[in-house]
Amino acid sequence: VQNTKQWYQRRVAITAGGLTDVTAPRRLGPKRVGKIRKLFNLSKEDDVRQYVVHRPLPEKDGKKARSKAPKIQRLVTPARIQRKRKVLALKKQRTEKNKVQAAEFAKLIAQRLREKRQALLSRRRSSNRTSTSSA
Repeated sequence: VQNTKQWYQRRVAITAGGLTDVTAPRRLGPKRVGKIRKLFNLSKEDDVRQYVVHRPLPEKDGKKARSKAPKIQRLVTPARIQRKRKVLALKKQRTEKNKVQAAEFAKLIAQRLREKRQALLSRRRSSNRTSTSSA
């Protein structure tokens, strides 16, 4: 077993010559806001869009050099703040509407209960009167 292990280690050392001794640069930079901030030690006030890692594209004949950059995720924009405000306002409106409807429903149930009780009492009174007058 020891011999096969040594043979395997020698074999890997020979074949992995071009893979392990050369370091290739990372092709892509971070895409998420927090990771870009962490990479460049930025504060919350700094504009992350200025620090996105651009990947140069191969030049085409006679055209200007171009580069590509990722779409930044989790970026807080005015549109996103407005959307959040709208969602919270809608949620608040729904709770208010539900409260009002619940109060109206409780009032309706109480009214029906009162009417039912009065009907029951009036039936009892009328049945008591007839029974006492006939006796």
